[in-house]
Amino acid sequence: MKTGITALAVILAALSPAQAARRPVSELTQLATLRLGKTADWVAIANNAVWVGATGPNAVVQIDPRNNSLGATVLLPGEPCAGLAVGFGSLWVPLCATPNELVRVDLRTHAITQFTHVGPADREGGVTVSTDSVWLILDRRGTLARIDPQSGRIRQKIRVPPGSYNPLYGDGQIFVTHADGAEVTAVDANSGAILANIPTGPKPHFLTTSPGAVWSLNQGDGTLTRIDSHTHDVRSTTALHTPGHGGDIKFGEGKIWSTLESVPLSIVNATSGELECQWSGPGGDSLDIGHGSLWLTNYEAGTISRYDLTTVLKACYGTL
Repeated sequence: MKTGITALAVILAALSPAQAARRPVSELTQLATLRLGKTADWVAIANNAVWVGATGPNAVVQIDPRNNSLGATVLLPGEPCAGLAVGFGSLWVPLCATPNELVRVDLRTHAITQFTHVGPADREGGVTVSTDSVWLILDRRGTLARIDPQSGRIRQKIRVPPGSYNPLYGDGQIFVTHADGAEVTAVDANSGAILANIPTGPKPHFLTTSPGAVWSLNQGDGTLTRIDSHTHDVRSTTALHTPGHGGDIKFGEGKIWSTLESVPLSIVNATSGELECQWSGPGGDSLDIGHGSLWLTNYEAGTISRYDLTTVLKACYGTL
């Protein structure tokens, strides 16, 4: 995903935001909707594909963004129950199985490698990649594992607050949400040293980064906390009015995009922290930005829909 300022982002920054009253999601026109399985959850963008987790059967499904067609369906030995990550020529998939494990899917051959000695601490967790490692929370005690991407060997274990589940790499750090509490832990991605514990809203869960900032989606009160990734100061708190289980958050085109079932899309200005547009209705739960599009799942329907980014932003702001 590109994090630089695009021409579209510059235009949008000059426009006055629309009122953030909830509007029906049906007003947004889909480019395509694809059925993937019984459920569809977790989206990851690769250079030439979009990958989505599914159940019924347990799999990750490849989508070709050039023609919106389904590609490979890679069957998995467990449920893809936490966020996906792309790195080191692979798709990384935490599985809820017996026991939980981590799977590496080769992006070229689609062959899988199982690392049965590591796995996610819980459902709704995540995995992230830095320049030299894969990072995963292993247990409810808050064991953050630094994993060799080739061998799967655990290089380092770092203790973060118990009840932390979601790591995300950005600005040379691993940021981890304390989902059973109200803070984000910043870890130096080189040394593994704890740099800061930063207060957030209650039950922070999913994370995204924008230039110079990290954002936590707080399930306890439906707020969004923006943290300066260099000073670790809290810069803003945005009321999304979307408390509850699940959801997702990503950055793209100068905006923070979030989703929750029944409120499938919210757009927040990444500079001001202001909630600019929000849509309610069926669908939602995970999303990503890539290939000029918004990719949004409908968890219960087992589908993913593609929306043209420019069209969605026009619906928010009016004519660009």
